[in-house]
Formats: sequence, C-alpha cells, structure tokens
Amino acid sequence: MEKKSKRIVSLVTMMLLFFIVMAANFRGCFSAASQTPIKGKPTTPANDRVGSSVFFRVTGNVYPTGHYSVILNIGNPPKAFDLDIDTGSDLTWVQCDAPCKGCTKPLDKLYKPKNNRVPCASSLCQAISTGQNYNCDIPTEQCDYEVQYADLGSSLGVLLSDYFPLRLNNGSLLQPRIAFGCGYDQKYLGPHSPPDTAGILGLGRGKASILSQLRNLGITQNVVGHCFSRVTGGFLFFGDHHFPPSGITWTPMRRSSSDTLYSSGPAELLFGGKPTGIKGLQLIFDSGSSYTYFSAQVYQSILNLVRKDLSGKPLRDAPEEKALAVCWKTAKPIKSILDIKSFFKPLTINFIKAKNVQLQLAPEDYLIITKDGNVCLGILNGGEQGLGNLNVIGGERLLT
Repeated sequence: MEKKSKRIVSLVTMMLLFFIVMAANFRGCFSAASQTPIKGKPTTPANDRVGSSVFFRVTGNVYPTGHYSVILNIGNPPKAFDLDIDTGSDLTWVQCDAPCKGCTKPLDKLYKPKNNRVPCASSLCQAISTGQNYNCDIPTEQCDYEVQYADLGSSLGVLLSDYFPLRLNNGSLLQPRIAFGCGYDQKYLGPHSPPDTAGILGLGRGKASILSQLRNLGITQNVVGHCFSRVTGGFLFFGDHHFPPSGITWTPMRRSSSDTLYSSGPAELLFGGKPTGIKGLQLIFDSGSSYTYFSAQVYQSILNLVRKDLSGKPLRDAPEEKALAVCWKTAKPIKSILDIKSFFKPLTINFIKAKNVQLQLAPEDYLIITKDGNVCLGILNGGEQGLGNLNVIGGERLLT
C-alpha cells in the first residue's frame, strides 16, 4: 500500500435529527435519523430492504473497559473485526496490514488489502476531505485519510472498499460493498491505553458513514440506535423497521449546515429535581467518548452541588484514588452502587424546546465504583481535555 502525505483529512460527524430513546431494562439508549422514519409495512421488494434493520450485539462497559464495541464481518470470505462504536466520527476503519505501524492487534487479526483501493476521484474521497484542501491530480490515485480524535488518538490510512455481509431482520443476507479506512499508522498520545478493538465504527451522517452508504444502496434507512445495559453490553441497530412500540421520546438536533456533531439544545440542568440556574446548554452526544464532559464552569457548578449535598454524609474524599479526578470513600470498601446510591441525587437535563423531554441521570448513571471500592464522579472537566465550552454526553450516558 502506497503511503502518501497529501490529501490528509480530519473527520467529524454530522446529524440533522436526534432521538432520545428510553428502555426499561437498559442503562441508556440512543437513536438518530436524518429523515422521517418509514411508517407502515413496505409493499415492494426494494422498499422491503429499505424498511429493514440490522442488529448487532454490543459488548463492553464503562469501567474498567471504557468503551462499547460490536463485531462486523468484512470481505469474502468474511473476517470478523471488533469495532469501537463512535457517533462522533463518520469513517469506519480497521487496523490494516499495509504494513501496519502502531497497531494493537496481532498480524493475523489485521485486514489485508486486496487491490481494492477507492480512487481519489470518488465522491466518497471528496466527502472525507470536507473542510480540507482536496487535490486529485490523477483520478486513479488512492484516497488517503487521517482521522483525529479528542483523546489524542489518530489513524492514518487509505480508503478501500469491500463486502460487508449483513443479516437483515427479515432474514435475508446481503453483501453490500462499503468504503472504509485501511488504517496503517495509528497513534495514541493521550494518557490512557488504546482500546483493544481492531478499529472504529463511524456512525455519523456524513456521506462516508456506513449508515449513509447503506441508505444510498437502498438497504436501510439512515437511522441508528443503540442501547447499553446497566451491567455490560447491549445492542446496536441500523434502520427503522423495529422501533420500540412505546417509551420513545424525541428531541430535535441543531440544523446548522456547519455543525458537524450530534448537537441538541438549549437545555437546562436540574439537580434533585430542582433548577440549578444552569441554562442554555448546548450538548453533543458522542458514544465514542468513555465519559461525560462539561465545560469548566458547568463542571465546577455540578461538582459544588454534589459536594454540598454530601455534607454530613458518611463519605470522605479519596485523593489516593487515581481512576478518576474526583472520588470518595467510606469506612469500608464499596461493593455496589446500591450501597451509596441514597447519598446522591439525580441529575436531569431538560430540553427546553421539546415538550416534556428530559434526560434523567440517576446516581448509578454518573458514578463509577472502582476496583479499590471507592466511588468516583463519572463527569469530567472538559476544559482540562481541551474541549473548551463543549458539553459532551459520553456513550455510557446515552441515554438513561
């Protein structure tokens, strides 16, 4: 694989409409779409495919794993790859033997290119070059990419296409040819170890997203949803054929053409069901983020509210705990969130422009029990992560 330095792009995700989904047995669910869902049963074979869905089993947890992943098969014959679910980026990519630098998987677990490069003249190559200087002097040249993430990880590679075998909910097996990234140079410059997955499943609404490609092929609607269990795992689906019959709440996303993130707002924050005075919050939903981040000012307000409410309760600061920034301990190691749940109050995000739409965060949804038996705040200071004024609701908080 020819490794070039030009036509390098950075990728972020776009979405027009976001739907909050509630489920009784799951910690949190998320669903999003860029057009009105199909209603009623389809009447033609083509529509039958567009009205179908694809389901995947999700594995992982918030702590200690720190991410959620699914298995996707790629190629013919198919080879399985575990991919980190990320609604914060468009491009799906896998670690690639081209050869590979900075890969975390053994050689036999890497994708092997087969002269299946996407040329730079492709509209998909132009799509991942949005906001960058796009040059394609020779139309048959390969399409290079670079995707960078907020946690200081990155992947450099080439755009390829291959078969993605998918079993639809109607029982049919399709093998659409999908464009994806062959990542031959991965870097992880952040403080945490890289995930043990083979790559990223990009679930944005950009043209290069697997969701958009499936929609353009007439296989599924451009709808994605996932539910995460309170314990571990959950499920992910593409398409709108099996929305739950009840328990769904909807709120619109910002429609700015320049807004490339799943972003809703404005919203206000409640603590223990009472107003905090924090209003006008613009929120970004990113399943690829392990934790939830608020801007420095909002974060400090939340921390002050929690600490004030803990006054007189049998919890002490645990500065020796290094799992997260703010942690507490009791006289004995904490075995379960149920042991200390009553000491904390729920947080609520109230979406002002949507009637009766709230994101409820019970204590078990924003607290982490560490291996040493301490309890930590799973909400972090985005200012310390270089996020500025962004408020990011991470994957483990989507949505409770």
